[in-house]
Amino acid sequence: MKNLLSLLLLITVLGANAQQILPEVERARVVDEILADRFNNLLPKLMDQTDIDMWVLISREYNEDPVLRTMLPSTWLNARRRTILLFYRNKEKNTIEKLAVARYNVGANIESAWDKEKEPNQWKRLMQLIEERNPKKIGLNFSKDHNIADGLDKTDYEEFMQNLPKKFVSKVVSAEQLAVRWIETRTEREMIIYNQLVDITHAIIAEAFSEKVITPGVTTTTEVEWWMRQKVTDMGLETWFHPTVDVQRSKDKLVRHLYSFSGRPEDMVILPGDLLHCDFGITYLRLNTDCQELAYVLKPEEEKAPQFLIDGLALGNQLQDVLTKNMVKGRTGNEILAKSLKEAKTVGLRPSIYTHPLGLYGHSAGTTIGMWDSQGGVMKDDGENYSLNPNTVYAIELNTTISIPEWKRDIRIMLEEAGFYGENGFRYVNGRQTELLLIPRLKKHQKN
Repeated sequence: MKNLLSLLLLITVLGANAQQILPEVERARVVDEILADRFNNLLPKLMDQTDIDMWVLISREYNEDPVLRTMLPSTWLNARRRTILLFYRNKEKNTIEKLAVARYNVGANIESAWDKEKEPNQWKRLMQLIEERNPKKIGLNFSKDHNIADGLDKTDYEEFMQNLPKKFVSKVVSAEQLAVRWIETRTEREMIIYNQLVDITHAIIAEAFSEKVITPGVTTTTEVEWWMRQKVTDMGLETWFHPTVDVQRSKDKLVRHLYSFSGRPEDMVILPGDLLHCDFGITYLRLNTDCQELAYVLKPEEEKAPQFLIDGLALGNQLQDVLTKNMVKGRTGNEILAKSLKEAKTVGLRPSIYTHPLGLYGHSAGTTIGMWDSQGGVMKDDGENYSLNPNTVYAIELNTTISIPEWKRDIRIMLEEAGFYGENGFRYVNGRQTELLLIPRLKKHQKN
């Protein structure tokens, strides 16, 4: 009875979407089940596709390789001492070995393969495991082009190479392709969960951009930002970046794109007639969301947003359609960007596209489709040379500039939604914004 009362109280405090949030012990179970599936079913396929039969990851406590962090069990918040993981794929036998050169198992998925009493030296034990398996290629996490795949630090790399028998030195290769594929690829179960994450994200934004939180003439943008941050904490979740809220209004000129994310004035009082924009994301069950939506603050005499803003949002949706139509397997980010910008401009849009991979990290590894300050294409060290793969998730992030004669100025329609690219093409993970949120929404204005 006590647990039931506690659950009812939690639902009352947090709202309807609280029912989707698992307690910590259940989150741990789900995380570990997903890891088991990824290790046993996804990893062998990725190792075959990238032609690497041995993958070695090395990290020290509090200086973790970002890939290794995603492999730790739910009860491990960090690596311990020096943690060494070894994955060996025998394609002929269709087996995958998951070993840890550590004093203990790394959760239920990775078995300890080091008895310090028999071999005191951790590096020597690692080399014994390598020699016993005689791999064709040994993948290590170093990369110039992908930061997330560059997690092996200088000290551990030098130690590894100094201890590695000479006959294996020529077999050492960058595991960047394997590392990126591991980070970017989503499983069927992860996508089911992702739908719930985006639903929660949308629900928090909808509440933030409502009369429950905003009183025009009183509430400031900074107060809404901190409300969103506190809401996430109260729900037992986390956010991977601080939320932002900014305003576009008739009396102000259009400023640089960077204004929405850095350098904008704080504590702007929200007024009737304002077009509000937010950038917000959450972290839950080791997955991340990233969403930007728009709201309009009704004037006393209004019952809907001005038509020019409604039309502006439709143009933003049109730009989304242009981009997602061009997301085709095998195309690089620069190819998708160039084709999308050209087509958008041909139909009269004034586009800017800066879409990034989304998943185990907010700004994750994979195909980068533009950056807000690199509309001519991104360099190779930003992931330009990496082609689009199926079963991957992206923050469809972009804007189009529109001219508002009524306001005598230009504004930006800035949008961002989670999208999934699969074997059957593109779809939004849980819909997208096609109507402006209105503040207030629950009451009608009375006409005299």
